[in-house]
Amino acid sequence: MLKKLMGSIRENKLHTILTPLFMVGEVGLECTLPLITGMLINAIKAGTDMGLILRYGALLILMATGSMGCGILSGWFAASAGAGFAKNLRHDLFAKVQSFSFSNIDKFSTSSLVTRLTTDVTNVQMAFMMIIRTAVRSPLMLVFAIVMSIRMGGSIALVFLVTVPILGFGLLFIAKKAMPMFKAVFKKYDKLNNSVQENVKGMRVVKSFVREDYEQKKFGEASEDVRNDFTRVEKLLAINNPLMLLAMYICMILIPLLTARAIIASGGTTMDVGALSTLITYSMQILMSLMMVSMIFVMITISGEAARRIVEVLDTEPTLHNPADPVTEVKDGSIDFENVSFKYNPSAEVYALADVNLHIPSGATVGILGGTGSAKTTLIQLISRLYDVSEGRVKVGGVDVKDYDMEVLRNKVAVVLQKNVLFSGTVAENLRWGDPNATDEELVRACKQAQAHDFITAHPEGYNRFIEQGGANVSGGQKQRLCIARALLKKPKILILDDSTSAVDTQTDALIRKAFREELPDITKIIIAQRVASVQDADLILVMENGRVAAQGTHEELLASNEIYREVYTSQTKGGEDVA
Repeated sequence: MLKKLMGSIRENKLHTILTPLFMVGEVGLECTLPLITGMLINAIKAGTDMGLILRYGALLILMATGSMGCGILSGWFAASAGAGFAKNLRHDLFAKVQSFSFSNIDKFSTSSLVTRLTTDVTNVQMAFMMIIRTAVRSPLMLVFAIVMSIRMGGSIALVFLVTVPILGFGLLFIAKKAMPMFKAVFKKYDKLNNSVQENVKGMRVVKSFVREDYEQKKFGEASEDVRNDFTRVEKLLAINNPLMLLAMYICMILIPLLTARAIIASGGTTMDVGALSTLITYSMQILMSLMMVSMIFVMITISGEAARRIVEVLDTEPTLHNPADPVTEVKDGSIDFENVSFKYNPSAEVYALADVNLHIPSGATVGILGGTGSAKTTLIQLISRLYDVSEGRVKVGGVDVKDYDMEVLRNKVAVVLQKNVLFSGTVAENLRWGDPNATDEELVRACKQAQAHDFITAHPEGYNRFIEQGGANVSGGQKQRLCIARALLKKPKILILDDSTSAVDTQTDALIRKAFREELPDITKIIIAQRVASVQDADLILVMENGRVAAQGTHEELLASNEIYREVYTSQTKGGEDVA
């Protein structure tokens, strides 16, 4: 896990190395100060002259200034390294998510990925900064001060050798109990964020059904659940503070007591006032170091689970890969399904799609009808290799989709979903997702084909109109037409409309199909629809049922031979009696 996280340091290696180096300098100077101070006290006690005192004073000022300078530089380098590390880690996480296939994305919820990219990365960043700075300073000072205490105080320093192990065992006990709790807390944190995400995305539904009170109650319960778990963890971690104070107070009582007894017993021959002052200073440094170690322990305990969750994403390998020698050209838009079966989970007993054999010639228009759960969307997702088939194979342009470079294949297969997504930006910027280099004339032509040009130009700002996040300021039908135009700008060999005209009126739907038929004769068009009118003029119509192609043929052939198609057509038209 540490090796994986360290891979995100990259260009921040120098600052990461300089931080502990300057910290070593700060600790070395700071730990030498009490020794010089003790020498100064002994010199004053012996009746030295003012010149020696000034020299000692100048040395102390120089060392203190050097220690402060090292501390400032260490802090600056730590901040720079920490911020750079967090930036790289977020980039690595985001890039990994972008490489995921649909099956990988199904493994993680959206809210969980957002939490890992934000809260978890922040926790790991804080731990990283603490490790390269405070986690270097505290142990170094602890070891240095203990060594000097033993050198100065002899057996008196055994007090530290008793208190430090007690504290260490206490911290290990807390860590063992706290880690499972943090694991549970982070999972509930994901659920809390998921509740917020669903509520914000579905705000219009919440308002229209007057469910604000219900949503507030649901969020309150989730928030209370997280609070209770965090409270239990914090109560456990709170034991760390009294344990730390107990160790400090034991040292603060025993060290002056034992030191004073040693001075009195020896008459100042084995230990003098300067040594007492030095030993007390070192004891305070030891205690402060122990306190800082306990703080590091708490931070690392919290960030440990965050780090595990981040590495879980980074270690997840995409289920889809490019072949060793990929095909980089799609010859045409022909599609073949050869004995294709598919299930989303390899351990599933039932196939989502089974025994599909199908040939679609290039340039054909294919309509797909079927009820909810009939695997219409599953079928078209295999064409652009969003999933790999479980059995059989899918060919595009006569080549198995597994043999293509995935980027090349997906650039030639444009999919317009029913739930379309627009991004914040102008209309033109959204359209150029299809082709970043598209000219204004190409934008207008694509929008005319998608029947979007008229409503775009009806707005005063036209193609420079700003689209709010998610397309909140355009209607569902307008959003669908913009997404169709965006797909057309890709100049695909295959265009798939997954119920993407459901929000437009029948007249506009007919105009879109007419434009496709007249202006895009060479593009293979696959139209998933609920309305028979949207597909009845297609060259081939597929009727899906329970993950299988129940029937295929033209409109007239299916009316004559397929009961499902006939029932759908009859229910949607007023010509039922004529059909009968």
